[in-house]
Amino acid sequence: MDIGYIQESVGPFPTTLGAAFNTFTTKKSVDALPVPVILSGKLRAGSKLAIKSSGEYSATATPNVTVGYWLGTRALAITLDLALSPVIVAPNATAWQWDMWWDGICVPGASAGLHNLVGMGGLRLGASLTTFNAEVPIHTTAALRTVAIDVTIERAIGVSWTWSASAAGNNVQVYTHNVTIQN
Repeated sequence: MDIGYIQESVGPFPTTLGAAFNTFTTKKSVDALPVPVILSGKLRAGSKLAIKSSGEYSATATPNVTVGYWLGTRALAITLDLALSPVIVAPNATAWQWDMWWDGICVPGASAGLHNLVGMGGLRLGASLTTFNAEVPIHTTAALRTVAIDVTIERAIGVSWTWSASAAGNNVQVYTHNVTIQN
């Protein structure tokens, strides 16, 4: 008997584009609100998780940038990095696109309620309005591809961004952020 699989988009879903964030130098959630929330007990061994996000960025004076996916609370408290890019030199840009993705699987962890998310993805920053720079991997080491999480509590999941320099011209905006679970 074929049991079949269910693919489910994780909500809640924003109804507008995210705000444009600038003048910050510490890791920050830059999401459109509300952020998707994986409910407690939703992930189990064998669950597949797929994330895809896109938006635009502007940069002045070629700052460094680190981009990733975070897990945390509905209040946008980042408690854990799910995936993180290496430090990248962002080219001088005005409203250039970026996109990022991550795919993983939930596997049993060391104790009840604790599981590991194992996965990998990629990030592309625009090189102009019509082209991308080469894709960079997220995470950059095999050890960082495994993240232990407690699946008995809800987890908000969002996009993080960190600039190396604070400037009004260094800004980022999230257009789309999609999280899907396949069980």
